[in-house]
Amino acid sequence: MTLIDHLVELRGRLIKASIGVLLGLGIGVFLVTGPVQLVDVIITTFAPINASYAPVQSVGTTETFTSYMSAALTVGVIVGMPVIVYQLLAFIVPGLTDKERRLIYLSLPFVTAFFLSGVAFGWFITVPTAIRFLIGFSGSKFIQAQPSLADFLGTITMLLLINGVVFELPIIIYVLAFLGVVTAKQLRSFRRFAIVIVVIVAAVITPTGDPINLMLLAIPMYLLYEVGVIMARFVPKRD
Repeated sequence: MTLIDHLVELRGRLIKASIGVLLGLGIGVFLVTGPVQLVDVIITTFAPINASYAPVQSVGTTETFTSYMSAALTVGVIVGMPVIVYQLLAFIVPGLTDKERRLIYLSLPFVTAFFLSGVAFGWFITVPTAIRFLIGFSGSKFIQAQPSLADFLGTITMLLLINGVVFELPIIIYVLAFLGVVTAKQLRSFRRFAIVIVVIVAAVITPTGDPINLMLLAIPMYLLYEVGVIMARFVPKRD
């Protein structure tokens, strides 16, 4: 295939992945505007509730609408993640052997499971801890904790997506080990550098930049790296 052929195929893959996200976006719109009222669930779960005033505020004319659509789009990305991963791998698969192709297809359910596990970890662990730290940082009675709707939802959805992507690390390591790009021995010897890289990556992708959120991402990320090292040990030996 020529470069133009590859670009045409990539365009087709991106269109199909976008269709998957759009279908998920439809589900997201239903969840945020329908009987579930997902935005209300997020606010009541994570925002500091005070009987004297609303926990969050919408100060812009379009802020409520754009914030709801942003939350719906996050749901769309989560729902469409299997399609995104499949299209990405389908773009790479033609250059692989039949055995490697079968492994990648078999890994798709695990990719989805690990991503959803990361989102669940963010929902129950990362987000509550981060929000409590950020909103209650000062503890001053002269400061009223009432974040804007866009900022509040943006922080939460970004943390959830980041956790989902980070939890893909063991699967990525296993696939790379199966393809012969890395070995378990190389990964073990790379531990010292992995710690530094994990901290740097966590600092870059942390939406707030505070040390608590950095730690909440860096520690699970390194533990997932170690899980990936263990999984790489069980990769069948290549011919």
